[in-house]
Amino acid sequence: MSEPQYPLPEPAVAAALGAIRFNTDGLVAAIAQQHDTGEVLMMAWMNADSVAETLRTGRVCYWSRSRKALWRKGETSGQMQVLKQMLVDCDGDTLLLRVHQDGVACHTGRRNCFFNAVTPDGMIENAPVLVDPNALYGNKR
Repeated sequence: MSEPQYPLPEPAVAAALGAIRFNTDGLVAAIAQQHDTGEVLMMAWMNADSVAETLRTGRVCYWSRSRKALWRKGETSGQMQVLKQMLVDCDGDTLLLRVHQDGVACHTGRRNCFFNAVTPDGMIENAPVLVDPNALYGNKR
C-alpha cells in the first residue's frame, strides 16, 4: 500500500471523519509515530477541525485543550510534523499518525515525550534534552 498524497479529496476527508468516534468533548486521542523508525513521539488530542485540516494539508494539526484552539505542530517551534499516514483503530476512538518529525517532538526539547522510565528505583529520565525549550518557544509556553 502506498502512502496517501495530500491534500486528500473531500470524500476521503468525510469518510475519515465518519469513521472516528470523538468523545463527549469532541476529541479523539492521536498518537504520533515516526513513520520510518516506529519511534512513538507523542500523544495529543484532535477534534474534527484538526483532523480535517491535517488530511487536507498533510501538516499535522492538533487541538490544544489549554488554549482551546487549533495547534499546528511546529508553528511556534519550527518542529513540524508531516503526515505520512493516518490510521483509525478498531473502535474508532484512537488515531495513529505516522509522521515525519522535523527536529524534536516534545516541548521539553527531547526527541519524544516518553522519557520518564518507571523503574524499581523510581522515575528516571532516560533521554537527554536535545534543544533548549527557550530556544524553541521563548516565553510563549
